[in-house]
This record gives sequence, structure tokens and C-alpha cells, in this order.
Amino acid sequence: MSTPIDLGRPISGDVIDLILEDHRRFESLMRQLRDSTSDRDAVRRALAALHVAHAEAEEKYVYPTLRRKDAITEHEAEHGEEEHAEGHEAMLKVLELKGTDTQAFDDAVEELATALNHHLTEEELTILNPARDEVGEQVRADLGKAFATERNAQLDADCGSIDNVRRIVEAAEKEGLLDDDDDEDEESDD
Repeated sequence: MSTPIDLGRPISGDVIDLILEDHRRFESLMRQLRDSTSDRDAVRRALAALHVAHAEAEEKYVYPTLRRKDAITEHEAEHGEEEHAEGHEAMLKVLELKGTDTQAFDDAVEELATALNHHLTEEELTILNPARDEVGEQVRADLGKAFATERNAQLDADCGSIDNVRRIVEAAEKEGLLDDDDDEDEESDD
């Protein structure tokens, strides 16, 4: 039986601080996932739960509020959602692999790390920095409470289960959030 991984259970705070705390958790979990001596199965399940809970809370509360406050553009919000979808898709590949000690697993982890690291960097630069400058402390505190509440509710609902991640990826494909160009390029090479 694997040891549960603490994902934190904030209930309030400045939304920027809460998001950054999760970003540092993502980085820590990715380091553990790359470590062949860690309980990689437990780590990938924790990472999936955190990724889905975090993304759902941002998309439900953070992006729309920052958009209404003109801290970010509609394009930046949509781009954040596209990057969440790409992260979910990469996460699903990691979850679907049976073994965690194979080259296929390491390759899937590398793909996930690339998607996740890109998103964290871009979000911190293009969404969180403007939020600091354009949104007042009270709004950020109110948004922090809403973000934390949704994040915790998602974790309680087992949001990182393979079935739920698969459902999210399928919905993102239908919404056009995932770029199919790579698949088309591969097919044209056949």
C-alpha cells in the first residue's frame, strides 16, 4: 500500500500565493516522478489529482475573474485552458502506462514535464504578474477562497482518476482545445 502524498488543503489566501504554492508542488512531484526509487505510481496519481483540481479551479474562478477585471485578455485565458488540456493529455499518457520502470514511462514523463514546465512559466509571467498589478488585495483574497474551495472539492471527488482524466481529455478534444496537427503530420508520414 502506498503512502498518500500531501497535496495541501488551503482554505483561503491570496489567489496568487495559492497558485504559486501549487506550482511548487507540481515541480516537486515532477522531481519525484523522475526518480526511479520513488513510489512512481503514488506520485503520478497525486500529480494527476493536483493537476485536474488546480486547472478546474483556475478555469472556473481565476481566469474569468481576471478577464472581467481586465488583468488578462480573452486570448490569455483561452491559451491557459489550452495548456491545461495539453497537460491533461500528457498526464493521461502517464496514467495509462501499466509499468513505471519502462522507457515508455520515462518518455511519457518527459512529455508531461515539458508541457507542465512550459505552462507554469508562461502562467506566472502572463497571468499572475498582471493579476498582481491589476487586481486588488480583497479581490485576490476572495478569489483565493473560491479557488481553494473548488480545488479541495475536486480533490474530494477523486478528480485525478484515470476515468475522469480521460473524460476531460475527450471533452477538450471536442471543444477544439487540443491541436491535432501532430497526429495529422504522423499520419501523412505513413
